[in-house]
Amino acid sequence: ISGKPVIFTMAGAPPVIIWEREVESLLHYKELIPRLEEALGKFSSRDSVEVIQPVRSTVPLQKHNGFLGLMPTYMENDGVLSTKLVCFYNRGAGSTLPSVSATVLLLDPESGHMKAVMDGEAITSMRTAGASEISAKLLMRPGAEVLAILGTGQQALSHYNAFTEMLSFKEVRVWNHRREGAEKFCRSVSGPVTVCGSVEEAVRGADVIVTVTRSTEPVLCGRWVKPGAHVAAVGACRPDWRELDDSLMKEAVVYADSREGAMAESGDVILSGVEVFAELGDVINGIKPAYREKTTVFKSLGMGVEDAVAANLVYEQWKAKAYKL
Repeated sequence: ISGKPVIFTMAGAPPVIIWEREVESLLHYKELIPRLEEALGKFSSRDSVEVIQPVRSTVPLQKHNGFLGLMPTYMENDGVLSTKLVCFYNRGAGSTLPSVSATVLLLDPESGHMKAVMDGEAITSMRTAGASEISAKLLMRPGAEVLAILGTGQQALSHYNAFTEMLSFKEVRVWNHRREGAEKFCRSVSGPVTVCGSVEEAVRGADVIVTVTRSTEPVLCGRWVKPGAHVAAVGACRPDWRELDDSLMKEAVVYADSREGAMAESGDVILSGVEVFAELGDVINGIKPAYREKTTVFKSLGMGVEDAVAANLVYEQWKAKAYKL
């Protein structure tokens, strides 16, 4: 009657539905990244059962060259229960279909009632970029000036936004297998970006390298990477997909969001035969060192706990906005 949104809290009431544009308006890196950092630390605290998160289970979509992933998480002390349904695909060059499509469900852990259903596109993009930004903050050399981004899709854009908002670089370079894709990316961002004609040109001398490609074969060679550079490797999320070659993987100190996840899903880790030195949460917790002076790789697979804290933040922001109306 008043025109104000009704906020349901009782079990059995319909869930709130939050679409992509509203998620984007409610989720910001300055609020999200500290929560992600705290969650990564909690996940890696092995003496705690505060975060329960199994390795992502997947169902192959063979006809469509993709997979359906299920990513449930329960954060006991925070009272957060969620799951993400995500379809991800190995799209061919020139495909106009999305490579990732996701929906996040937020539930009440006491009753099991579904509190919210929200579009997972912005959540997936921003929490992934946020975790990569944390890896760079912890592992890149002080005074890093040059950022290189390989790939120009949605993850490339979210990483550009997170890295340029939260960190400071004098130069940003971008490469894509189609130059027109790189040029379109440059037009979509607010700051100056240099389009490079090859991966080697993009990464030579770069201090931080982000790989967000659709590649299933290595595109980044260790011989091109400056000693002491930091690589945030985001693509290649299947055991037989790769972005990084053996020389880089074996030269670098390898970190991951989840050691168990990397050993189950990362072709870069599995096929190179390297060991994961530490989880990012181990560094946050002070259990393992951050080798800033060495070449480092952060292998990101994406975790349900990242989705959980992002979705909970969106829901909290939505409620605060609704009560003000």
